Amino acid sequence: MENTLIKSDDFITLWGIIVVWAAVSIYLEQRFTWASKVSGAIIALVGAIILSNTGIIPTDSPVYDSIWAFIIPLAIPLLLFHVNFKKIWQESGRMLIIFLISSIGTVAGTIISFFLLKDHIPYLDKIGGMMSASYVGGGVNFAAMAGKFETPGEMVSATIVADNLMMALYFVVLMIIPTMAFFRKRYSTPHVLEVEKQSGEQDGKTLAENFWSRKDISLKDMALSIGTAFFLVIIAFKVAAFLDGIIPSGEDVSFFFNLLNGLFGDKYLILTTITFIALALFPKYFEGINGSQEMGTLLIYLFFVVIGVPASIPLIIQNAPLLLVFVAIIVIVNMLVSLTAGKLLKYDLEDILLVSNANIGGPTTAAAMAIAKGWKNLIGPILVVGTIGYIIGNYIGTTLGLWFATLL
Repeated sequence: MENTLIKSDDFITLWGIIVVWAAVSIYLEQRFTWASKVSGAIIALVGAIILSNTGIIPTDSPVYDSIWAFIIPLAIPLLLFHVNFKKIWQESGRMLIIFLISSIGTVAGTIISFFLLKDHIPYLDKIGGMMSASYVGGGVNFAAMAGKFETPGEMVSATIVADNLMMALYFVVLMIIPTMAFFRKRYSTPHVLEVEKQSGEQDGKTLAENFWSRKDISLKDMALSIGTAFFLVIIAFKVAAFLDGIIPSGEDVSFFFNLLNGLFGDKYLILTTITFIALALFPKYFEGINGSQEMGTLLIYLFFVVIGVPASIPLIIQNAPLLLVFVAIIVIVNMLVSLTAGKLLKYDLEDILLVSNANIGGPTTAAAMAIAKGWKNLIGPILVVGTIGYIIGNYIGTTLGLWFATLL
């Protein structure tokens, strides 16, 4: 039974809270220096954690599902309309290497965490397979592994709660790292410096307010932005569903066909690809549309609110404190491997943080971070590279899960 002030089926109120809190977060970021340094994304996320943990809003609702189903797909093309198309492919190739190294960090973290806690958490072989797949790919891989290993429902639920809280906390950490002198002295940060150069504090304005300075925008701009984004989403999702249906996949199918299905049946990768094709074919059309980045960013802020909602601290304390420790060890090892390898291979700090985010949270949370930070030339590449995690995640999860089972 729900024991919250606002019920999960009170759609208009929940939508209102999400939109209003996103607006408040943007306002605070652009109005106050402290909020600009913290970032509106963190304000949105932390506010949602407080609202859900104080019993004001529920931790689960169809409203939150609709953000994932409709708002995120719409935001992706809107935010890609004005990116530098040529730089996307240059960045993607280089970013893929550090992404794969970061994935090795996830595997190492899972193995270490499993051996430390295997005598204390039941079904840890199954949970280890689920979380390693999820922390290389995303929620799709988590669900696939939960079904494959037939993990008991109560353990799946407890793991989801631990994962949600860990992801929210890690997102905050990743957002703060680029502002810390310790990291900025030791890593190159060209994208951070570019944003600061474009939006250096002037006339008492915050960095965020200068970066998002007022632009000319007409009704036609708004109509073309939203209409074009919807058109691209429809085409991409239909193409992805068609390809997913005709390309075989599953346990009885070869690696090659599973790989093809993972690539061409993934709606986010197809959406990104079709948007890139449209940008290449009609550059003048997209250059003539103003306001798409602003509208896309507003939609992403709704997403920031929603990812903080399921992070239920009382449920963790009650059901899964050791599971939180289990996933925390994986995340910490992933971060250490990513930062160390990135330093040795002379990667930019922004690339390292985004690939770690893409591993732990998936390409959508990584793209959201790039948007929030103003690293617009990295939005496309991290969406492309992060989607590779969906493809390799199930193989990693299956391998580790089967190995762990022999050790219990």
